[in-house]
This record gives sequence, C-alpha cells and structure tokens, in this order.
Amino acid sequence: MHARVVSMEMLPINIGEAVRIYQDRVLPAARGQEGFRGAFMLTDPGTGEGLSISLWNSEDDMHASEASGFYHRKLSELDALFISTPVRKHYEVSAQG
Repeated sequence: MHARVVSMEMLPINIGEAVRIYQDRVLPAARGQEGFRGAFMLTDPGTGEGLSISLWNSEDDMHASEASGFYHRKLSELDALFISTPVRKHYEVSAQG
C-alpha cells in the first residue's frame, strides 16, 4: 500500500471550511478513483496547519490519480484557503495497526 501525504497551511479561521470541502467534495470524488483505499485530514485549529493522507493499493494507482488530473483538480478546490503552497510527498506504508 502507498500513501500520499500533503502538508498544508491555512489561516486558523479557514480550517472549518477546508474540512467541509474535504468531506463534501474531495472524499466522495476520491472514492471513485482506481485503487483508492481511504483518507484522513488532520488539522491543528490553533496554527492552521493540516495534513491530508490518502491511501492507495499501489504506487501506480497513486500516480495515476495525479496523471489523470484528479489530484490537481481536488487540490484547486482548496487553493483559496492556503497561505503557502502545499507540499506533497509519497510514502510506502511499511506497517499498519
């Protein structure tokens, strides 16, 4: 399994709106992507920092969601809330509980 981790920074007052968009638009669309296994959004309402962690069956599935434009379309729905450019990293899931 593979994970895409996106770190983002928003104004603390925008966290609620970001969570709403993530739940209402990003997650439902992600469920339709090949190999999608689930996702989490972690936020710190005090600092405005957040992480999006999406899980994928394979590295190919994860990269396909980027090549198809899905990742960039969904990220753009949150663009107005970011105060810095989100940072994307990819990981192999090495252990799971």
